[in-house]
Amino acid sequence: MTVPTERPGIDVGAGRVLGTRDAGIDRFLGVPFAAPPFGARRFAPPAPPEPWEGERDASAFSATAPQTAYVGGIEKHLGSVEIAGDDILTVNVWTPANREAGHPLPVLVFVHGGALSRGTPALAPYDGETFARHGIVYVSIAYRVGSEGFSVLEGVQANLGLLDQIAALEWVRREIGAFGGDPQNVTAMGHSAGGNTLAALLAHPRAEELFDRVIVQSGPLTAMPPAKSGRMTRAVAKRLGVAATRDGFASRTPGELVAAQTAAAAGGSPLGGGPTFALTIGGEAIPSDAYAALRRGAGRNIPVLIGSTSEEYRLWFVPSGQLDRISNTALTVARIATHVSRRAVALYRAHRPGAKPGEILGAIATDTLLRRPLTTFADSRVDAPAPTYVYEFAWQSPHAGLGAAHGMELGFVFDTLASAGSAAMGGTEGPQALADAMHAAWVSFVKTGNPGWAPWSDGRGTEVFDADGGHLVHNLRADELAVLPAERD
Repeated sequence: MTVPTERPGIDVGAGRVLGTRDAGIDRFLGVPFAAPPFGARRFAPPAPPEPWEGERDASAFSATAPQTAYVGGIEKHLGSVEIAGDDILTVNVWTPANREAGHPLPVLVFVHGGALSRGTPALAPYDGETFARHGIVYVSIAYRVGSEGFSVLEGVQANLGLLDQIAALEWVRREIGAFGGDPQNVTAMGHSAGGNTLAALLAHPRAEELFDRVIVQSGPLTAMPPAKSGRMTRAVAKRLGVAATRDGFASRTPGELVAAQTAAAAGGSPLGGGPTFALTIGGEAIPSDAYAALRRGAGRNIPVLIGSTSEEYRLWFVPSGQLDRISNTALTVARIATHVSRRAVALYRAHRPGAKPGEILGAIATDTLLRRPLTTFADSRVDAPAPTYVYEFAWQSPHAGLGAAHGMELGFVFDTLASAGSAAMGGTEGPQALADAMHAAWVSFVKTGNPGWAPWSDGRGTEVFDADGGHLVHNLRADELAVLPAERD
C-alpha cells in the first residue's frame, strides 16, 4: 500500500471526521453511529453519539466488541482482531476519491458474521476497496455481539445487537450523502450471522426505511422464542452465579461474560448443537416470527440476492476432526432424533458415492438449516413485485479439506483472493475467473438490482458458481429437499 498523501475531511451530524486518501480511495474508519454501550448505557438500546469538537481522526478502526478468538481448529481459517476501547458502535466508509458532487453513488452496507458471538469489520477480508473501485460507497458496521448484544435478560430489550444494526442503517440513510453515497440506493449485505440479522430486518415492518436491496449469504432465516434463544444466557448466568437480569449481568465485567459464554459454548457449533446465541422473537427488533412473516409476504417489495455454499458444514466438521469421528451409528442416532427417514439418507448417499457418514450428516444438516428454508422463502416470492435471485457457491477448495465450506465464497465476492485472510480460508488456488464472476455479479446487483441471471421462478433457477464462473441450474437437488422432514410452522 502506498503512503496516504491527503487527509480528506467530512462533516457528519456529530462533528467533522478526518480520513485518509490512498490510491484513489478515501477511507473513514471508526466513525461513531452511537455512543459507547457501557457504564450507564450497558444493556440499553443504542443512544446517539456525543458530538465532538474539532476534527476526529478516522484513520484507524475503532474498538472491537468484547469477544474471544475462535478455537477448536477453526482459528486456522477464521482470523480475529482485538482493539481495546469502549467506542465499539462505529461504521467504516470507503468511497472513491474522485466522486462528483451531484452524482451520488450506490451504497453497500456490510454486516459481518460470527455466530452472533464473534466478528468485527476490522478483519482484512472485509476491506471495501474493491467495491469502491467499482463506483460503490462501501460501509461496514460494528455491533454488540455475545452476551452484551444477544442475551435474553429480564428488564432488557431483546436483540440489542440487532438494534445496533438498525441504528447504523439509519445513520447511513442520514449521513452517507456527505460521503458521495445515494441514501435512496442502499443495499445491505450480511454473511452468516449477519445474513441472519438482515433476514430478520427484511421481515421488519420498517424494512423499506432501512435498505432498498438485501444480500443474504449463508444466513439462517430463523429467530427463536425466548425460552430457546435464552439457553446461552441461562448457561452464562449459572456459570457466574448471577441472575439472568440486567443487574445480574451488569455486575460482571464484559471479560467475565465472554469467558463464561466461551466455556459454555465449548464443543458446540451452529450445526452441531450446544448452547449458542440466537435471535429472539419479541420486542422492537423482531416483533414477530421473522421466517413466518417472510413466507407470508413481508419484504416483498425489496429485491433479494440469497444463497449458500454447497458444503457449509465442512467449516465446523473438518477443522475440529468431527467429520472423521462421526460413525454410521452416530448418523443413525442423529437421523432418528431429527426425524429424517432412511429413504432420505439413502438418497443423499446415492448422490455422494463413497461419502463418509459425517459428510452425509453434514449435507443433511446444511440443507435442513439453510438450503431448504431459503428455497421455501424464494418460492414464497415467485409472484412478488421485487425479484429474488438465488445462488450456490460450489467450488471445492483443496485447502485443508474445506471444500465449499461456510465462508469460502467471501474472498471471491470481495475479489481479494491474494489477501492473507482469503488464503487462510481457501488456500492459494482459488480461480480468478470465479472471483471475477462473483464480484461482478454482486457489483451489478448493488448498482442495478440485477446480478446478471434470471430471477427465481417456478423453474427454481439457481446460479451455481464454480471454477469457470457461474451457470444457471433449475431445480437444483430438489429431490433431496423433498425427502427431508416437513418444516414446522
